[in-house]
Amino acid sequence: MYHYTESGLDNVWLVNGYNVEVIDGEEYVSFEDADQLHQVIGRSLAEKPSFIGAEVRFLRKELGMSQRVLADFLGVSEQTVSLWERGSNVPDAEARLLKALYLSHVDGNVQVGNLLERIIELDRKEQERFVFQDTECGWKMAA
Repeated sequence: MYHYTESGLDNVWLVNGYNVEVIDGEEYVSFEDADQLHQVIGRSLAEKPSFIGAEVRFLRKELGMSQRVLADFLGVSEQTVSLWERGSNVPDAEARLLKALYLSHVDGNVQVGNLLERIIELDRKEQERFVFQDTECGWKMAA
């Protein structure tokens, strides 16, 4: 078996699907369909009840996000994501959001990502006063 440390995870081993070549005394390893392998790893992580730091980093990188962007999606600070990646516990609510974000990404379901982007946009708006009016179509926010 091959210890797949290239994933950034210490607990991933491959039974097959890899080739080892020695060229000029150096050992080189190649992998069959590494993208699909990473999706299977990611799905396995998303099925876990909790995450360790390297797993958060793996999912973030698979999503193609910086710590800052992931922090925005999860409603936390960039420093918080950095702390998680270095081993701090990820709270259940944020872990669930990360799972939903990852699974929607690999399944091609853009609705979850779009919803989270909309929430981020709304979080950036600060309103001190809410004004509503009753219209023929029912209550609405006044312009």
